[in-house]
This record gives sequence, structure tokens and C-alpha cells, in this order.
Amino acid sequence: MKKTKLGEFEELVLLTVLVLREEAYGVEIKRDLEVRLKESLSVGSVQSALKRLEEKGYLDSEFGEATQKRGGKRKRIYTVTASGSKVLNEMKDIRAQLWNAIPNVSVSFQNL
Repeated sequence: MKKTKLGEFEELVLLTVLVLREEAYGVEIKRDLEVRLKESLSVGSVQSALKRLEEKGYLDSEFGEATQKRGGKRKRIYTVTASGSKVLNEMKDIRAQLWNAIPNVSVSFQNL
């Protein structure tokens, strides 16, 4: 089976969608990532990642209800697909294998 690559930022966006669940829309995803990463992100970088993830089949989206708070605009709510969950589990396993493969030496992880 051919695996589709998942970039680091894409992985973070996909994980954030899982965390936010029904609140997983562009602005809130950006806000949550900025808090976690302690850095500013452009709306475009988040929107581009969401689009790529949807094109790869890792996300689905649908419009929520229009709200007065948003001037009648509807939010695009994202959800992780079965393929998205699968690729996240694969990435988690690969990372765990790599961390477990690091030789047990006296080098502190803070020095890596």
C-alpha cells in the first residue's frame, strides 16, 4: 500500500481538528495552534494545510449554521476521516519506534 506523506504542520493541524471536534473551523484551529506552538500563524498557512488534508482524504468538511455573531456567515467545520485517523496512528507508531530506538546513553534529551 502506498502511503501518503504527512508533513509536520499537517500532522499538527489534523491533531488539532481531533481535539476541537465540533469547534474545528479555520479561525479556532489557528487560535488553538498558536497557543500550543507559542507563535503567530497566518490564516493562509492553516487554510492551505486544511485544503491539502482534505484533498488527501484525511479531512471532510461541511458548513455549519449561519450565526449573527459572524454576520450571517457559516463556518466550515472539519472532521477527521478514517484515513486521517489511520495516518495519525501510523505517525504516532513511527515516532514511538524512533524514540524507543535511541540508544540509552548519558546524553540528555535537552541537548538533542
